[in-house]
Amino acid sequence: MRETLVVAAVCVFDAQGRLLTVRKRGTGMFMHPGGKLEPGESPAEAAARELQEEVGIQVAASELELLGAWVVEAANEPATDIEATVFVAPGVWDAAPAAEIEEICWLDLGVPARSDLAPLLVRHVIPALAAGL
Repeated sequence: MRETLVVAAVCVFDAQGRLLTVRKRGTGMFMHPGGKLEPGESPAEAAARELQEEVGIQVAASELELLGAWVVEAANEPATDIEATVFVAPGVWDAAPAAEIEEICWLDLGVPARSDLAPLLVRHVIPALAAGL
């Protein structure tokens, strides 16, 4: 039986239009900043909190723009799906790894997808961003 985790994540861009991806310590896949919702937290609140904790970017939950919600297999947890609500942070940003983030990588969306990207990014987020949703 597969477990489902409810998560929220944020798409963040730099001045060159590249998408921020992060790799958590002890894992091999890059994804966008985000994580599990805490009790009583909305997806936007969780996304804003995780963004601050993981890469030091502070954006109010009310400023995040909904990109979409999808269910897909988790990148780093076997037999687990994630139910992800994904937002876009307005503006351009700099980021630095913090908390459990070991590495960040700014992804050029015009370049073919890499093999070390999370399924949520490859199957849903990047196509949605490319479609201008």
